[in-house]
Amino acid sequence: MSTRQEQFSTEQSAELGAAWLDAVETDLDHALDLRRRIHASPDLGGQEQTTAEVIEAELSPFMCLDTIAGTGRIGRIGPTDGPAVGIRAELDALPGEEATGADFASTNGAMHACGHDVHMAALVAVVRAFPQVRESTSSELPVALSAVFQPREETYPSGALDIVSEKGLETLSIARMVGVHNHPGVPLGQVAIGEGYINAAADEVHITVHGRGGHGAYPHNASDPVAAVANVALSLPEIVRRTIGPMSAAVVSVGTISVGDGAANVLPRHGSIRATVRTTSAQERTDIQTAIGTMARRIAQAYGLEADVTIVDGEPVLINDSDLARRFATQAQGLGVTVAPPMRSLGADDFSFFSEAVPSAMSFVGTGQPRASLHNPGYLPPERSVLDVARAMIAGYLAGAESILSSAFE
Repeated sequence: MSTRQEQFSTEQSAELGAAWLDAVETDLDHALDLRRRIHASPDLGGQEQTTAEVIEAELSPFMCLDTIAGTGRIGRIGPTDGPAVGIRAELDALPGEEATGADFASTNGAMHACGHDVHMAALVAVVRAFPQVRESTSSELPVALSAVFQPREETYPSGALDIVSEKGLETLSIARMVGVHNHPGVPLGQVAIGEGYINAAADEVHITVHGRGGHGAYPHNASDPVAAVANVALSLPEIVRRTIGPMSAAVVSVGTISVGDGAANVLPRHGSIRATVRTTSAQERTDIQTAIGTMARRIAQAYGLEADVTIVDGEPVLINDSDLARRFATQAQGLGVTVAPPMRSLGADDFSFFSEAVPSAMSFVGTGQPRASLHNPGYLPPERSVLDVARAMIAGYLAGAESILSSAFE
């Protein structure tokens, strides 16, 4: 390791992190006001133009933001060339009537029930604070910081996938990506970060079974899809146990079964199933998808029917880079944060499209509300979460910078 790396990973890193956090705290009232304004006027996925314009107005003195993925915004501070650490904040809200009782609650039929307002306010605060950091430390960023304000995290088409597809990461020379998400299941102020899989790949399966309709009194003259559809639906969850090892996490859940048109004495011509498939490795994802197709077609064949199977690929597995995740945890601890055990689930986040493109790390900042739930109309992270998320973003940036510099000298 070079002297430059050693200095940044210890003295310079600690000084920069402490000064940055102090600067965010100094301007925290502004960040809290921004959070309230964004929260009170949320935009649904694909309609985030107003929110994006608010962000643009906030950052125009500090960063030039370019439009991407329709309503998204990306920008960069620090060195004008060379690699950058990207930090993601989501722009979109969810449909629903807010029931938090907050004096800044939304009344427009949408709400930030996933805390994206907190993420945006925190990332804006981190960017706005840097001129003060430069003044107090007389130092520049070791690598650039790229702010990625992503549209459509909650809906399709995925905003993250569009940013990757439109070469947004290349445009800003992003070599590492950091995600910070609030979570009620993590103790207040703590950060859950870990290596390896964090969220599952999320795919949909559409199965249509085709038969020959007929009269319920004469089933021998028909090819009845009802029994076949029922058998396929019951067998789908069994695929996990018969395809992957018991130490792996995966699930196949049937969400919709449709067969018949409501008549008691009419055997339908076809029936359909829609299911979600969650897997935690690329190979197991492929294996389970293949097994679903084989099983559905053979069960249909056993009933004298045919089955069409369509797999709709969703988000890939979200994998935290091991080196970056370890550095992230160390930097968080250096900023006074308690690091919680990793939070893994079979839920999905399209941050995984970033982690598929460059080494990345997703973390979760605790809001200390174990009985609350994301996407609940009463969910409201406390105001301190803006500072907690900003602190985690600073730690993530420092970890990414360390990782980039380390790899450059290997």
